[in-house]
Amino acid sequence: MGIASDVKKAAELVRKALDARHAKQEIRHAIAARAPFRQRQFRIAVYFADGDVNMYQLRQWYRPLAELAQAHPVIVMARNATGAAAILKDDALPVAYVPAVRDIERFLAEQDIRIVLYVNQNTRNFQMFRYGERWHVFINHGESDKMYMTTNQYKAYDYALIAGQAARERLGRTLWDFDLDRRTIEIGRPQADHYSGTLPYMPDDRTVVLYAPTWEGDRPSAHYGSIRSHGEALVSALLATGRHRVIYRPHPRSGVVDAEFGAANQRIIAALQAANTSDPDAHHVYDDGPDLGWQLAAADVAIVDISAMVYDRLAAGKPLLITRPVDPAAEVDEGGYLSACEWLRAEDASRIVEEVERVQADPEAAARLHHWVSHYFGDTTPGAATARFHAAIEQLMAKWDEWSERASQR
Repeated sequence: MGIASDVKKAAELVRKALDARHAKQEIRHAIAARAPFRQRQFRIAVYFADGDVNMYQLRQWYRPLAELAQAHPVIVMARNATGAAAILKDDALPVAYVPAVRDIERFLAEQDIRIVLYVNQNTRNFQMFRYGERWHVFINHGESDKMYMTTNQYKAYDYALIAGQAARERLGRTLWDFDLDRRTIEIGRPQADHYSGTLPYMPDDRTVVLYAPTWEGDRPSAHYGSIRSHGEALVSALLATGRHRVIYRPHPRSGVVDAEFGAANQRIIAALQAANTSDPDAHHVYDDGPDLGWQLAAADVAIVDISAMVYDRLAAGKPLLITRPVDPAAEVDEGGYLSACEWLRAEDASRIVEEVERVQADPEAAARLHHWVSHYFGDTTPGAATARFHAAIEQLMAKWDEWSERASQR
């Protein structure tokens, strides 16, 4: 068993090395083909140190950032070769490939970066924090009640743009000596103003159910993934009715730690394909695309794990069920929305049709949902979150001007 595991790890390392080499070749060709950036062209940088496996964290910000760039030019500083290659291929925002610290320093010397945005907590973010005379701002890649959302790493940033009152309360309960009023700015969820993607089927009278599980997690406290515990049973039950359409959007890291988790994921994908073959009008969807938005808007009911997808769906203001983790070591913060959500336990997964019908018809569930949408995101009127995002950036730009003026007078 040990030898087989070592061989598998070695093969994975070789694959990653080959992927990185190929990505570097793509980057060189892409950079050679484009016009060079002008001196002092950009004022806002998004720092992204991850590879292509975590591109979902950045992609959800493409459209809000592209709109922001109309007022303040935005560029992505990419550290990892596969991540940089993926961003270049997406062609959504300008990219500076800065794999080494010297590359960062050269880039900062050439540009007018006043705000650096961070979408995750990669440890290499620390390398960027060394550069003062600009604001380092955590914008995250989603809203949730996972312990990730209260990490003490928040203190490393000058400011954090948070979704709303729930995030403020969560941080206030957990972080010691953290000035919430000064260092956090509520913006809602601007991504919800930019739902992307095209519906891959023609709507009909089927009830559309989105099942968007997270991955298995790399430690017991984060064992939120439901593919093994709930997924196969609930998807099987929905496929059997002929009255439901399933949109299955698993986390891109599903199966990277637990091979059995990955196998269950593949069985669900195969079941969707088989159902479509037997009933071509069903149009069940296995969704592994980069766009996130159409799924949230199209689904009549969503089933999600404890993850940012809970709050992505919550921002849409439509019915959802949350899978209850089966591992008792999984940390569940029931002080917020999870204290009043609609839980789906593993033993009830095969009864999913009844649960879907219940949450659609229950007026009390709808009232609770409305309350929590407001608590987490504030005003969700289309355009409101985008306006708050832009206002936050303008506030930080004004503060940059103020501090820059002070520095020039010393």
